[in-house]
Amino acid sequence: MGLIDLHVHAGPSVMPRELDGVDMYKEAVAAGYSAYVIKDHYFPTMMSAENISRHMDDGKCKVYGGLALNNSVGGLNLKAVDAACGMGVKLVTMPTVSSAHHIQAYANKTFVGGGKESVPETPICYLDEKGALLPEVEALLDYLAQRPEVVLATGHGSPAETDALLSAATAKGIQRILVNHPFCLVNASMEQMVRWAGMGAMLELNACDIDPVSSFADGDLNIVGEMLENIPADRLVIDSDYGQNGNIEPVEGLIHFAGFLREKFHVSEEQIHQMGVVTPGWLLGLNER
Repeated sequence: MGLIDLHVHAGPSVMPRELDGVDMYKEAVAAGYSAYVIKDHYFPTMMSAENISRHMDDGKCKVYGGLALNNSVGGLNLKAVDAACGMGVKLVTMPTVSSAHHIQAYANKTFVGGGKESVPETPICYLDEKGALLPEVEALLDYLAQRPEVVLATGHGSPAETDALLSAATAKGIQRILVNHPFCLVNASMEQMVRWAGMGAMLELNACDIDPVSSFADGDLNIVGEMLENIPADRLVIDSDYGQNGNIEPVEGLIHFAGFLREKFHVSEEQIHQMGVVTPGWLLGLNER
């Protein structure tokens, strides 16, 4: 098996992208990828993935779609999740651009993945005033617990939201969980990240946030080093999070990121294979751990 990228912002989208899903497929096949997942903050991507698979699939690379629970799809909308599952969704992601935590983080700066919208976001925080999950989130988790083939991704929520979500999800038996941007945007502590990994979640290391070759890298490399020291490789996933106009393209970027981790942090080939092939492959149901 080759590399698997769970986090590719390939167009079309509200925001112009560096490449579309077909371009991504051609580059992924040329690089020997096994699979990739198209992510969009505003619209489901199963349709794009299905069309690419139907018309271009030569058995060399699988393409999957996802759904992010932002205001553009009704927020914490179980009906949207149910429809997405009917279309073969692989990643269901908690709010990203509609997250109150995200909106606060970008209050005074531009989010490069955002679209040009005329209707403002209504901030979503999925905890009540006592810190408990909202009933609609509990219902969502109950639903996903019956669909073990679907990955629950945590989105751009706060550490408190992520902590409550993971506690409830794992208690309900959900196993395939991916923590997005654990320290670059979510701002989790090392203690929290280690605990989440211990609960069974997989934590992202995003090339876009970390690799200096990225136009938008702002992740603290000291924290990356601590994560690699304190969290087992089988609980970490490397992905690109690329697709932004003017940034390095996803395939080139993820391959470069793997090299950067080897050079900067002395990550072994075995660890790269675990983080870039085995663990994301398990999340997608392509292999055993």
